Amino acid sequence: MSETTTPPANDSLPSDAPQGIPLAINLQYTKDLSFEVPAGAAIFKSLRDAPQVSVNIDVKVDQLEENQPVFEVVLTTRVEAVEGTGIQGEAQAGRTVFIADLTYAAIVTLNNPPQDIIEPLLLVEVPRLIFPFVRSIISDVTRDGGFPAVVLAPIDFVALWQAKRAAQFPEPAGHA
Repeated sequence: MSETTTPPANDSLPSDAPQGIPLAINLQYTKDLSFEVPAGAAIFKSLRDAPQVSVNIDVKVDQLEENQPVFEVVLTTRVEAVEGTGIQGEAQAGRTVFIADLTYAAIVTLNNPPQDIIEPLLLVEVPRLIFPFVRSIISDVTRDGGFPAVVLAPIDFVALWQAKRAAQFPEPAGHA
């Protein structure tokens, strides 16, 4: 025997029920991708130890049309691997092993969000949603470039946003 339950009508939801996020990702795409091995084949001959890998990430937002809530959110990622110091006389310390540059973007539409959450939506939530794609592309391109895959660690986009805000609006010096 089966029972059929009818979902409650929308008007019967409590007024404090959570509403959907006021954001729609229309599309996402690779805006620019570059992978370089500046030393060419010579790097594979001389590389003895795991290189030192540095990662830089930045988020930028552009409104596509004035008076329209459509934005392009761009996550720029640069991964650079450099040879370690190694044994004296061997590999050239500090020589670039590879550079991976990825600019990944999403076109998003905001659906009447409260004014105070627009900035965090665009600079925290959208990057958080598209980061897994960036992570996958970087991993694939470094592996396909002949190196062990670089798997990016999770990023705290709230901290990144707060650091950018602090840089734009530094705390006033002195006492009030």
